Amino acid sequence: MELTEILSILAICIIIAAIVVAYIKKLMMTYALIFANVIVFIITIIFSAERYSGGVVYELGFSPSYLSIEGIPKLYTLFTSMFIHGGFFHIFGNMLVFFFIGMAFEDRIGWKKFLIIYLVSGVCGTLAHSLVNLGSPVILIGASGAIFGIMGAFAYSYPRDEVVMPIPLGIIMILRRIKVIYAVLIFAAIETAVVILDVQDTTAHFAHLGGLIGGGVLAAILIRGVKTHTKDGRTIYYDSHSPQVAKDVNISNLKELATTPELKEMLQKIENETIPHARSIWLEHFIEKAKCPKCGKSLSHLDGSIKCENCDFKTKY
Repeated sequence: MELTEILSILAICIIIAAIVVAYIKKLMMTYALIFANVIVFIITIIFSAERYSGGVVYELGFSPSYLSIEGIPKLYTLFTSMFIHGGFFHIFGNMLVFFFIGMAFEDRIGWKKFLIIYLVSGVCGTLAHSLVNLGSPVILIGASGAIFGIMGAFAYSYPRDEVVMPIPLGIIMILRRIKVIYAVLIFAAIETAVVILDVQDTTAHFAHLGGLIGGGVLAAILIRGVKTHTKDGRTIYYDSHSPQVAKDVNISNLKELATTPELKEMLQKIENETIPHARSIWLEHFIEKAKCPKCGKSLSHLDGSIKCENCDFKTKY
């Protein structure tokens, strides 16, 4: 087996392992995806002085020419290509935007729907680019399509929420707090203008637009819940299958379970969170991490009650 193949397999294992560990350890999927992108990028950098770096890029990148009978064995690159980057500024720009918008959105919808939107949007972006460049042998790499998908889904689901975002101003970016819908409109306008003007560069702008549209469509399908309104007039949604915590949570009953600094921090987030669905997610994490104060076993919850399956402990939230 050649070194290129070994490195490619290692990169795929890192991607899968990062996602699995995040699931097992209840970590944010945003962190796991950033970690996977960065480590895979480092692998390509370490071997940059030799031909193997290019080999990994071409092994895991996607080419529009793969949309053929002969290219079926390479269709796995629809997913691996979104974890490959061509240079420091490429990955830095992508991960910077993803860091700010990814965490905020994952907090609101949970890791499962977040991961689905990220991966499927990335594929949508890749296919959009490929359909415009059918048969092209040029390799497509980068997480941009997936990140634009997250932006599109966020804008569809919580358009008036505010997040800190790097906003492009010419050749520089500035960080500022902005409503999600405005940030997405800025990025969408830039991409649309570039496509209409037929600007010749090395960026796959159709992949950005394809990911953006794909993310919005996925949000319309996946994020269906109960509509409510906050005091400041925002319209928000929470999943009707999540714990019903849209109104109040009895924090005092949860305090006896907050026995570690991590649990105390989660309890504070539950108390301060204003987004119902985000609060329900933090509550789920809290109960999964907490232990029964009587016997030290795991807890479960249903219909506003927390109970231990091992003893008679039970409390309301």
